Amino acid sequence: MNDDTLMIAGTPLRSRLFLGTGKYASPEQTVAALDASGAELVTVAIRRLDLDNPNARTELDFIDWQRYRVLPNTAGCRTVEEALFTARLGRSVTGSNWVKLEVIPDPKYLMPDPIGTLRAAETLIAEGFVVLPYLHADPVLARHLEEAGCATVMPLGSAIGSGQGILTLEEIRIIIEHAQVPVVVDAGIGAPSDAALALEIGADAVLVNTAVARSADPARMAAAMRLGVEAGRAACLAGRIPMQRFAAASSPVQGVAQATGAGAEE
Repeated sequence: MNDDTLMIAGTPLRSRLFLGTGKYASPEQTVAALDASGAELVTVAIRRLDLDNPNARTELDFIDWQRYRVLPNTAGCRTVEEALFTARLGRSVTGSNWVKLEVIPDPKYLMPDPIGTLRAAETLIAEGFVVLPYLHADPVLARHLEEAGCATVMPLGSAIGSGQGILTLEEIRIIIEHAQVPVVVDAGIGAPSDAALALEIGADAVLVNTAVARSADPARMAAAMRLGVEAGRAACLAGRIPMQRFAAASSPVQGVAQATGAGAEE
């Protein structure tokens, strides 16, 4: 284990890229993307699994459980009650007490319910869940979720599946500044440059799904996201130069010969 290992709820993770398993054209694409991404933590939407048919194959059948940590999520839940039911179902199906918590009442813009998310998180934490909540980039809500005992906070960069990149940059900076738990930028990532930016400003990880699954070549895009995350993290640790208004010469000016000519003073 190196010194830069990400720790969530006492669990070490070498990869700072978390990958979703929805929206792929085929199970083969899913597996290839997971392999290329280097991810260790992968999310599965419990409500979208066909659990009523024992013969139906789901994402859980294609994931190598020896290689990946499965993170059940409550995607598709509009109310606190639905999210609690789905989290408990996910625990019974996967055997994991980890849950990515989503409470999203609005089907058009898919913005998370701040009050419902906090209420559901408090209940699940009391039941022994390790809660990774999805939230709008609200620094005050992030603090409340952390104080409630959440293992991470996962602010959105922009609307789910929009690929708009990080439109909430300044709010995420504030969350990072104050958070004592890992900050994972979730939703809106459209390109590796977006993932790199998130890590550059100090986010601990990113979660990506649509940008990989709906790309023309998911495995190649997953590999590109991996490189973006690694580059962003390295840049964060290296420390970028401060921005300034005026230019600063990169070549030394001391000791440079000065031109002399006719009329020049000696």
